[in-house]
Amino acid sequence: MGTRRKSRESALKILYAFEISNDPLEEVIQAFWESFEPDQEGREFADFLVRGTVQNLQEIDKAIIAVSIHWKLTRMACVDRNLLRMAAYELYHMKEVPKRVTLNEAIEIARIYGTEDSWAFINGILDRLAGDRE
Repeated sequence: MGTRRKSRESALKILYAFEISNDPLEEVIQAFWESFEPDQEGREFADFLVRGTVQNLQEIDKAIIAVSIHWKLTRMACVDRNLLRMAAYELYHMKEVPKRVTLNEAIEIARIYGTEDSWAFINGILDRLAGDRE
């Protein structure tokens, strides 16, 4: 597993902890890295994803809601919601990352951390978001 995959997984865990704890973002990030020791590149990429996702949360949530037919954001599983947010940030704000890479990474992470059907749900929403990116 590559550094970027590990970074994405770490970013998902931080976003999840941030949402459920309601603690300040910097405290959540610090507490996470006190428990896990990544390589420097991996930590930098994960922190970049987390901060970018949180800074653009309103825009990202609005985009997800627009393509989530019959799904309210609050009804989505916390893991799915935060994985969608992180991948949407990559799609909209990290143009250097090919959209196929973003989609494939999110689907594979959903297979690990989500429910049995999370990967298909993530795939459907991200396909629509990726179409909006073009």
